[in-house]
Amino acid sequence: MKRSDVDAAIDGARSLAANSGIALPGFTAWSRDEWHANASRARSALERGLGWDVTDFGRGDFDRVGLVLCTLRNGTLADRDRAVGQTYAEKFLVAQDGQETPMHLHRRKTEDIINRGGAALVVELRPEQGDTDAVVTLVDGFERSVRAGEPVRLDPGQSIQVRAGVYHRFWADGGVVLAGEVSSVNDDVHDNLFLDPSPRYPTLDEDAPARYLLVSEYPAVLMAS
Repeated sequence: MKRSDVDAAIDGARSLAANSGIALPGFTAWSRDEWHANASRARSALERGLGWDVTDFGRGDFDRVGLVLCTLRNGTLADRDRAVGQTYAEKFLVAQDGQETPMHLHRRKTEDIINRGGAALVVELRPEQGDTDAVVTLVDGFERSVRAGEPVRLDPGQSIQVRAGVYHRFWADGGVVLAGEVSSVNDDVHDNLFLDPSPRYPTLDEDAPARYLLVSEYPAVLMAS
């Protein structure tokens, strides 16, 4: 992905949030230089992966396959494994019309995907084994059996639970979608398994000076601080 496109996508997500009355934490407006300047003070946020993540999942076609994410809160793997402390996470997501997040699962994370506003969000679930089996899930807190590959259409305000070990993909239908994710501790480095092998983070073409710092760039900042 071009760095200029990544920064523009973050600008667009911030504008959509503001125009929709969604207040984001102050660090979401930080420049790359501000993260570096505040690395010591922000060490816990860097270690937990709070901040912006823009990806095309290595497909090279961001308009068709991609997502803008911002991790707003997240526990640590130690919290998760001890079942104490911050054992949860939350993300803000933006998907453009027709833009898909490809089929993948998490071994350790159970999440609710929430349509916060905009167009419809369509979600498909598949068990890890078997293409015809049904998946028992929760839609708006009500138990529902969903056939493998059955499109579940979520209008604004609706949500679906995706349990650990269940393949899922989703896309915006009819316009931009502002979505949310509430989950157990998020580990994007180790806990993503794509049905068609894909990198979680994009390869960046530095076509312009970077204005934002991406979550995938945090390890280098932590090593230098």
